[in-house]
Amino acid sequence: MRTERAKRSGAKATGYPKPGYPATRLRRNRRADWSRRLVRETTLTTDDLVWPIFVIEGERQRSEVKAMPGVERLSIDLAVKAAEEAARLGIPAIAIFPNTDASLRDEEASEAFNPGNLVCRAVRAIKSAVPEIGLICDVALDPYTSHGHDGLLNDAGEVDNDRTVEALITQALVQAEAGCDILAPSDMMDGRIGAIRAALEQNRFTETQILSYAVKYASAFYGPFREAVGSSAQFRGDKKAYQMDPANGDEALREAALDVAEGADMLMVKPGLPYLDIVWQVKEAFKLPTFVYQTSGEYAMIVGAAERGWLDRDRVVMESLTAFKRAGADAVFTYFAPEVARRLKSAT
Repeated sequence: MRTERAKRSGAKATGYPKPGYPATRLRRNRRADWSRRLVRETTLTTDDLVWPIFVIEGERQRSEVKAMPGVERLSIDLAVKAAEEAARLGIPAIAIFPNTDASLRDEEASEAFNPGNLVCRAVRAIKSAVPEIGLICDVALDPYTSHGHDGLLNDAGEVDNDRTVEALITQALVQAEAGCDILAPSDMMDGRIGAIRAALEQNRFTETQILSYAVKYASAFYGPFREAVGSSAQFRGDKKAYQMDPANGDEALREAALDVAEGADMLMVKPGLPYLDIVWQVKEAFKLPTFVYQTSGEYAMIVGAAERGWLDRDRVVMESLTAFKRAGADAVFTYFAPEVARRLKSAT
């Protein structure tokens, strides 16, 4: 028997779906581009990007990072131009990492405390030319030590936690004085967030933010970065005694909880894609702004595979960054930031 509507349309009245028939068809929402956009749960924008750059001495100097095709170390004048480009593209912040001349590296990382060091000069120059861009400075000693570790060594050749924290306080104050907006301790020393926060307050840097690398694993994904900052040649041993074991997840929440209690404004998980479960747990547990670092090794894998035609570079880059956002990240440190920002800008 056909209903009046069915008669008019020519369709058959089938009644209720037969057993096993899919009453819910999720593909309906995926059928058209406009529909996919309407129901999309996660959106990536330029506001989610932080661009890490490497600085070197000299003028009009650029130096290729061989393990990171397309990434260059820039002299300060070119770093200023990069910051201007970032501002034009709408990227909120850049992170500055120095390649310190080998002659300035020593056992005590003394160049880290020099108000005229490469990072401090870069901060002043960029802030003068592009005051609207946020500047993030790495607080760690590995770009300045002759042995390549993130801290100072004791007589047994082990990183001395408490001596290192004292050194990090001095480094942080020097960077804050230069005009750094966000200090980012990446050393993984115990107690350094509270110590740095107290020193900032005592020295009236009350508005300086702290982005804690709260969860930083002893990862094999950092190799190209060490080449970029020039610490790989000096590095002896490994960092497993202070960076986290990649096998541990519960410990990540303990690390983050300590840094939250000590005054961190934001939290970092590093590396990125292999640790999306950790990003999710940290964001869910603390509800603080949570950043993730798409590391040099992650960058190198994507670029290397794309150069061989094994992956579609544009699609994989956008997919990986969207995955970070879906996992709960509020912002992503990525070397792809300028190209992604350009792509997003052209799509609007």
